[in-house]
Amino acid sequence: MVLDEIVISKAIIERFTEKLLQSTDVDVAVVGGGPSGLVAAYYLASSGKKVALFERKLSLGGGMWGGGMMFNEIVIQDEAKEILDLFGVRTREYSEGYYTADAIEAVTTICSQTVRAGATIFNCMSVEDVMIREGRVTGLVINWSPVEMAGLHVDPLTIAAKNVIDTTGHATEVLKVIERKADMQLATPSGKLMGERSMWADKAERLTIENTRQICPGVYVAGMSANAAFGGPRMGPIFGGMLLSGRKVAELIIASS
Repeated sequence: MVLDEIVISKAIIERFTEKLLQSTDVDVAVVGGGPSGLVAAYYLASSGKKVALFERKLSLGGGMWGGGMMFNEIVIQDEAKEILDLFGVRTREYSEGYYTADAIEAVTTICSQTVRAGATIFNCMSVEDVMIREGRVTGLVINWSPVEMAGLHVDPLTIAAKNVIDTTGHATEVLKVIERKADMQLATPSGKLMGERSMWADKAERLTIENTRQICPGVYVAGMSANAAFGGPRMGPIFGGMLLSGRKVAELIIASS
């Protein structure tokens, strides 16, 4: 067989275009491909929802890739072990209530299972705005991350979504756009973003799950975005709360539909 570069190029363009066209109107748009976003996308897609996930970086997995300070092992607690078990990620008990897993195995396995469950993942795409109709967020305005990084004036495209999940971590990127551009109160005590507090793993892990909820019409918040939105502390390199938050936000959306 003689390989033809044009056939290769056409295959990529046609298949990617097909994937993008099918994702212009979804049940749930997940913004951020860290552990909470991936887990949410997995559970939602597994339930039959049409899901698209947008990650601004080339790679997915968020902070999970690097464990703590690039020691690529992650720690989870008892409550979250069943989620890694579901994905088939191997864990080892370290001491009572603490388990470790290889960060690379965890990220790659969760990514693979999420795609196989039916979620469509787009990397190198950033969300620069939202669509709002009658007081509800109804979609996303997206562009290529390299366009954003280069500061080029290139107009974006839009994605319609019945629900949006902000899982962009510390940055709360979707919520910052809403706060800056929309006349819309967030479901925080102040009605605005509260900001992340300093590290307190035990409290942060509990609050990550408690703060996972709908934060304004059409938008849910999960993972570290939840704590940054509601003024909770950061938790550092323990990832159980992220996994549990992703499952919880999926369950909330499924129950509301």
